[in-house]
Amino acid sequence: MARLITRAERVGADGEVPVSALILDSNGHCIGHGSNRRESQRDPLGHAELIALRQAAWIRNDWRFNDCTLIVTLEPCPMCAGALIQARMGQVIYGASDPKRGAFGGTLDLANHKSSHHHIVIKSGVMKDIASKQLQEWFMQRRQYSREN
Repeated sequence: MARLITRAERVGADGEVPVSALILDSNGHCIGHGSNRRESQRDPLGHAELIALRQAAWIRNDWRFNDCTLIVTLEPCPMCAGALIQARMGQVIYGASDPKRGAFGGTLDLANHKSSHHHIVIKSGVMKDIASKQLQEWFMQRRQYSREN
C-alpha cells in the first residue's frame, strides 16, 4: 500500500485524483497496475482499478481473477466494484473508505448484495489514515486553486 500511495502522489501532481491500484496473482506477482487517467486521457472509464484489470486480463489472457488480489488506495466506486465482481476478483484490499461513492461498504456494499453472483473478500482500512489524508489534501488544494483562479 505504501508504494501505491507514493504512485498516487505522483498522479495527483499531474492533476488526476490520486488513486492507484495493482493486481497480484496467487504467487504475489504484480500482473496489472493502474492509476487514475480520467483527466489526461479524457476517459470516464480511466479509473485505476479498470486500468489494472485491463492490463492483467491482457497479461493472463483471461478475464477471471478468482485467485487474485486487487489493492487500491481508495474504496472502489460502483462502476469499479461491478467490474471487479464481473472479473471474479478473489480479494480486494483498500486504504481510504469513500463514504460518498464507495461500493464495498461506503454507500453500498456490492460484494454482499443479493444480486452479486460472486463473493469477494474485502479488507478495508489498510494505511487508511495516510490514504485518506492524501486525498483530503489533494481536494483541498484543488478547491484552493479554483478559488484563486
